[in-house]
Amino acid sequence: MTALPWILTSAAVVALVLLVVVARSLVLRRQRGGADRLARTLHLNARWWTERRAKDGELLYVALGDSAAQGVGASQPGRSYVGLIAQHLRQRTGRSVQVVNLSISGARLREVIALQLAPLRLLSPDIVTVAVGANDMPTFEQDQFTRELAEVFDSLPAGSIVAEMPSFYLGSSERNVRAANAIVHRLASEHGFEVAPLYAKTRRQGAALYALNRVSIDFFHPNDRGYRVWASAFLPLVDRVVASTSDDQPNDGDAGLA
Repeated sequence: MTALPWILTSAAVVALVLLVVVARSLVLRRQRGGADRLARTLHLNARWWTERRAKDGELLYVALGDSAAQGVGASQPGRSYVGLIAQHLRQRTGRSVQVVNLSISGARLREVIALQLAPLRLLSPDIVTVAVGANDMPTFEQDQFTRELAEVFDSLPAGSIVAEMPSFYLGSSERNVRAANAIVHRLASEHGFEVAPLYAKTRRQGAALYALNRVSIDFFHPNDRGYRVWASAFLPLVDRVVASTSDDQPNDGDAGLA
């Protein structure tokens, strides 16, 4: 009889371990399936932004970045943070907005340098946002990251808005993000750029809430709610840039996303 509590406790521990193993397996299976599904939509996002580029506007908004700027994970590209910023610009200024989204899914800093900076130099944007570096975190090397980010910043026009890396919450990537964000702030200060507080905005959500309510089917890219969090990091700085370059006053009836 004295062994019964021990047996019951051991059985409960074994059952808990099995439950964790099964749950982890289901999550990984869903994550792989979700990543495959999103990968099949990348060309659709790129085509959507190419079509928007052809539409003229009174204001020119240029976005540099990776799959997040493409809106991967959103129900439609217009609900990405880039799409939300463009919508906000239209509402706040009363002007039409042409969006040139130079971002490329999967881009690291080296792809931004190789493929996005040259087209940027041909444009005269009213506003520029840059959110890149998350894809550099798994293989983060401080000197290389600093050198490549400095090259990107050297090519940006005055008044550009650069973003922190979002929070990864746990593990080595989170440690890398913190080190990378210190570099972002230092270089942005040297170049006179405003920094969108994306790390703080995403970190504040908490890992559990973000995983359950703010990410897409691949458990990595934001969903529509997640992209609203991203947009909220940019919008106060967007308003500041617009106010400094325009006589237009914000529409007080629009509370925005912040």
